[in-house]
Amino acid sequence: MKNNIKIELNVSEELLRKFLFVCEKENRSPSAQFSFMVRNNVAYYEKTKGRISQSELSKIDISEYDK
Repeated sequence: MKNNIKIELNVSEELLRKFLFVCEKENRSPSAQFSFMVRNNVAYYEKTKGRISQSELSKIDISEYDK
């Protein structure tokens, strides 16, 4: 990935606490844990539904996040 993009995430206080608990137990920062989870989710999707093509990815508008 060329650029790291920051995104805002709205979660409940309880879910945030649980997430931070997992981060601590997995010895990852919240950012590293989130990236790990996203990579695993994408890998699972591609394993079960097929690879996401570059042409499909190029259709996704990320301008809202790339500020």
